[in-house]
Parts: sequence; C-alpha cells; structure tokens
Amino acid sequence: MFGLSSGPDIVLSYIQNIIYQYLKNRYSLIPVDHKKRPCIYWKKYQYQRATEEEIQRWHTQFNTHNIGIVTGSISQLAVIDVDDIALLPAIKKRVPEIQETTRVKTNRGYHYYFNLNGREVKSTSLLFGYPLELKSNGNYIIAPPSVINDHTYTYEVPLSRISPIPETLISQNNDKTAGKQSAFKMPRYHGTNVDCIKQILRKDLKERERDISLFILYNLLIQNKNAQEYAKNIIEKKNRSIEKPLTEKELKKIYKRQYKYSCSRIREKLSYIICEHCGYHFKGGQLGESNILVKNLRLLPDLNNTQRSIICLLGTVFDGEYPSINRIAKTAKTNSRTVKKALRVLKARHIIDEFHYN
Repeated sequence: MFGLSSGPDIVLSYIQNIIYQYLKNRYSLIPVDHKKRPCIYWKKYQYQRATEEEIQRWHTQFNTHNIGIVTGSISQLAVIDVDDIALLPAIKKRVPEIQETTRVKTNRGYHYYFNLNGREVKSTSLLFGYPLELKSNGNYIIAPPSVINDHTYTYEVPLSRISPIPETLISQNNDKTAGKQSAFKMPRYHGTNVDCIKQILRKDLKERERDISLFILYNLLIQNKNAQEYAKNIIEKKNRSIEKPLTEKELKKIYKRQYKYSCSRIREKLSYIICEHCGYHFKGGQLGESNILVKNLRLLPDLNNTQRSIICLLGTVFDGEYPSINRIAKTAKTNSRTVKKALRVLKARHIIDEFHYN
C-alpha cells in the first residue's frame, strides 16, 4: 500500500486508510510533488486507473506522499475549488449544498467534493461569473494527506458525506448563455506559483484592461520559460474568452516586443492584481511561504558564502522575478562566472528551478 517507509504506526495507518478509501471509491490517483505538479505523465489516468502496485512503486520512485485525484468521469468526481474565501457567501447562496458535502481544507481555501453519479459537467475557471474553478474532466486536485507549503490537506467533512452533483451546477455548466469565458480552461505553464499569471487568466477583462493585461500576460509567460507559440496560443484562447476581444491586428502588436516585468511594474500597470495571493513576495518585511529563503532555511548552513548571498538576493531584491546571470552578478558586485558556478550547485540541490536563471 502507498504508505510511509518509516515513522509512527499511527501515521502509516492513517495514510493507508485514506488511500484504501480512494481506491474503494474508484478514484483515479496520481503522485504529485511539493509544488502540486504531477510526477508522471498523467493524462492517461483520465481514462484508466492506476493499480495498487503502481501506486506503491510511485511512492518509492518519487519519494512523495502527496496524492492527486483525477477529477471528472474516471473518478465520478467534481470539485469546487475556492481559493478566495471572500467569495464563500456568494457561492453558498448559489450552491447551498456545499455546506453539507465533503470539504477539504487546502493551503488557501477549500475544496468541495461532489459525486457525478453518471452526470456530465465541464471544467470551468469562472463559475457563476466568479473567479472560482469547477474541476471535472481534464483536471486533478491535491488530496489529503498531501503537504503543500507546510500545509497538510485535511478533511473537515469526510468522504462518507459526499453529496450528488447539484442540479444548479449542471444547469449553470450547460447554459450556453452563461458567457464565453466559462469555456476558458486554465492552461499548464511553467511558473505556476506566479499568482499574477493566474489572476490575469481568471480575470473577466474589461475593454480598458485588455491590451495591457494581455501584453503583460504574454511577457510573463515568456519570462517563465514558455515557448513563444505556446504563449501565443494561451493569449489567443484568453482573448476569445473576453466579451470584446482584440482584433488580429491588435493582437500582433502584443507579440512585437518582449519586456521583462518586475512585480512593482505589474502592480503599477494592473490595479486588480492582489500580491497577497502570491506565495513569493518579500513585502512589508515579511517573506511569503513560497519564498526561496523560507523554503530553504535549513539548507543555508550547508552552502558557501556566495551561494547564500545569491539566495538572499533572489529572495529579497529579485523576489518574484527571474533575473539573468549578468544582472545577478552586477547586483552582487561579482563576476558572472562565479554566479553561474553557484547557480549550478543550487540547481543540483533543487533549491532553484532548472528552467530559470539561465
């Protein structure tokens, strides 16, 4: 069984019981890492379930206890993902059933589980016009007892109390007049913890916000190591979801030049961006939970002075940004060769992402 290789028997028993319950419910499971990313190519598990033997092998192979449940038809599961708890009163009014069904405390808000019972609902990132995700086909959720950013996902209302999918969600989901943006699905991209990307993607952009928002979004996607064609594809999908989309000629202007946006510049240009939702930023003298310094404090004594200095720069001066090696070297008042050597060590120790700081 998918369990801990060491530790108290009570913890091992707890994890085994939860996994047993998932398999009993015929949920399709996948392994995920501490950044919520699948450890495997997971698409096929939308159509077939992993065996118990596969799940055991994943635990050993990836050394993770984090679990993902593939939502939709394969698991007969749909989940409302509420990241912004300020929206809870509105969603409870629309879907009062969430107060009774299975509820999981996530690291930001809540997951509300519903049994599909053979019904069909589509995934959406704009449920009832709010920035709320309904996860069904083509998605997965992080499930207990996973640990993300030192938060353990736990059931506040158990799986045994899962409710059938409410008719309200079925009718809203199938309503063709509910707005074009309900069809927009959040894409996969590098830099998934850069929350301003998510906020732009989820925003119902008004006419006055379109140009600058899409321009910044495109540049952020490029900045986060997405290929130009892939970034353009995301922009085009987002543009089609807007009530008054840009013309082809207007879109071409967005792609003409690349610009590296810093956090302060984004806040200046896009007033709707809420930095408090981002796990990275060094703001008000406080470090976010995904800040590189916070995540690697225990490793600092094992590093040399140059490596520690670079981590401090990345966690404060460059927090939320991915500067070039030359820019780091200039700020640190050292040469690029020294910086490159230090970054190579930090990548090898998985302290920084291999896709960045090139």
